[in-house]
Amino acid sequence: MHGGRVTRPLQNANNTMNRDLLTILDLTAAEIYQLLERAAALKVLHQQDHDPKPLAGKTLALIFEKPSTRTRVSFEAGIAHLGGSTIYLGRNDSQLSRSEPIADTARVLARYVDGIVIRTFGHDIVEDMARWADIPVINGLTDSHHPCQVLSDLQTIQERFGRVTDLKVAWIGDGNNMANSWITAALRLDFSLSLACPPGYEPDAGLLQQARQEGRPIYLQDDPVRAVQEAHVINTDVWASMGQEAEAKARKKVFAPYQVNGALLQHARPDAIILHCLPAHRGEEITGEVLDGPQSAAWDQAENRLHLQKALLEWLIGWDTP
Repeated sequence: MHGGRVTRPLQNANNTMNRDLLTILDLTAAEIYQLLERAAALKVLHQQDHDPKPLAGKTLALIFEKPSTRTRVSFEAGIAHLGGSTIYLGRNDSQLSRSEPIADTARVLARYVDGIVIRTFGHDIVEDMARWADIPVINGLTDSHHPCQVLSDLQTIQERFGRVTDLKVAWIGDGNNMANSWITAALRLDFSLSLACPPGYEPDAGLLQQARQEGRPIYLQDDPVRAVQEAHVINTDVWASMGQEAEAKARKKVFAPYQVNGALLQHARPDAIILHCLPAHRGEEITGEVLDGPQSAAWDQAENRLHLQKALLEWLIGWDTP
């Protein structure tokens, strides 16, 4: 529970029905806090060389239509730490590349493996996979959401500040899948979120409307200086995501005022931390001085992908009984 260390895996109370993680809105606030605490416990156990093995005999399919370093390696290493194994299916490794319907692939894989991580373009693809697979499906990234990344970012924030609540988080740059995922996290948890995005590059309008309807402290503007004022956490990401390479040159001009650099940090709290989900383009969305500087938590953030996802896998496919 929130406020106390979880030393046992989370119980999936819904044992008769699969749980999926497609966006953070698939989780309750209590479940998020429990995942964060379990991830912290698993991190300590790993450092002590005492990884539990709840996934012995379990197999996870990784369907990656987009390339990856951190997502792939953290899931493969994570399930191995917990005693399980993976089957990797790249863009040309399955019949999806030959137009097999997602429904057919999902129903077949559900008879072979215990869970699916899918990293793809359209969010409708992961929704269809979850609709047809009667095993847990985890969103490893779509153009709309990246829930595993933001959950591990929350773990990093909790490590640094001892809490997630009552903090100010700033997002600087593109209103992309990471910005959307931060909005969903702020819809669930008690922290304020200030987003600074250029006009025309805003996050999902439906999520912003939901924030307004619920009265959540989620604010959108086009001024990065205003966004980082009194911020505990400053986030950024590349200006052109995968699939937007043709826009990269034009985006550099639009996003130039949104670089996270030493001058911008002067307007934030002196103890603010810097997050970047990586890979980073030093000299574009962030300077090397900041990314490699003392306020950067990017490397802890990357490491925590491993442990948060272990907690998630353990919960979704590991422990069949309380």
